[in-house]
Amino acid sequence: MAADEGGIRDLSEVTRLASDLRLAVGRVTRRLRQAHAVGDMSLSGVSVLARLAADGPDSPTALAEMERVRPQAMASTLAQLEQRGLVRRSPDAADGRRSIVAVTEEGRAVLAERRSESVRRLAAVLGEFSAAERAALASALPLLDRLAARL
Repeated sequence: MAADEGGIRDLSEVTRLASDLRLAVGRVTRRLRQAHAVGDMSLSGVSVLARLAADGPDSPTALAEMERVRPQAMASTLAQLEQRGLVRRSPDAADGRRSIVAVTEEGRAVLAERRSESVRRLAAVLGEFSAAERAALASALPLLDRLAARL
């Protein structure tokens, strides 16, 4: 493999970068997760709420496909969210056998609070970084988004 613009020369360097990136992203995720109370909603629950808030109501089947989980796992996540009043189900107007799930106002509020807490924690730490370090992180965001989309 030829060297590319970033200087990655061979498969072992690409593999090492992949490993280092996985560890760093995992650490950030774990630390943010640790800020939330025991018994708080799961990451999959947060992801489903965020998807419903951003994209609008959808079927459990479609949500399972988009979240890349088995329908049974999605059913469990939705049941927990529904029990807490964070989502509501209604019959699909086009097909009464199916249900459509939508985020409730309480679900939006919980999602906003959770995001605010994580953003506050991140902002506090980023405030300790130099302007150049923050710029380097900002310049990596489009690449991280592209990486997430391709996984």
